[in-house]
Amino acid sequence: HKHSTPFEFCELKFHVRMPIFVARQWIRHRTASVNEYSARYSVMSDDFYTPQSEDVCLQSMENKQGRDGSAESSIAQKFVDDSSRVHGDAYASYLSAIEGGVARETARCILPVSAYTEWYWKCDLHNIFHFLKLRMDSHAQKEIRVYAEAMYATIRPLFPLACSAFEDYRLNAMELTA
Repeated sequence: HKHSTPFEFCELKFHVRMPIFVARQWIRHRTASVNEYSARYSVMSDDFYTPQSEDVCLQSMENKQGRDGSAESSIAQKFVDDSSRVHGDAYASYLSAIEGGVARETARCILPVSAYTEWYWKCDLHNIFHFLKLRMDSHAQKEIRVYAEAMYATIRPLFPLACSAFEDYRLNAMELTA
């Protein structure tokens, strides 16, 4: 009956490490408390997300924010190779700037959104289910969908009845209008 109060009393806290571009999608869900690692106070690690060549896809012609179909292997491999080169160059420039005395908060500007960040994300079960409904959907970007699926695998054993109801009435359900 869409009574959400019981789910709002269950809170979970996740320590998540993800590429910055995934974090930007994730933070759109504004119903959580977030404490993100600060690159103003700490030096970023030399760690970047590079997709596997089989995950490099073409731009969808039907969905301007999505991908569709695999890229030709030579194009995919060039993208993977270019990503690795850019990551190495960006991190070397970042470290050089810091070693030259540039403030960390300024030096971080040179790092791409494929750099990893991490945060603590605390949210109630009702809003986690909303997040999961959107981010486990087949239309969600693969990189965030992987995180959503891992989160769900973690909470399913903790809240089996609530998760069964979520699957029956939200995740795998269809709503009709008048």
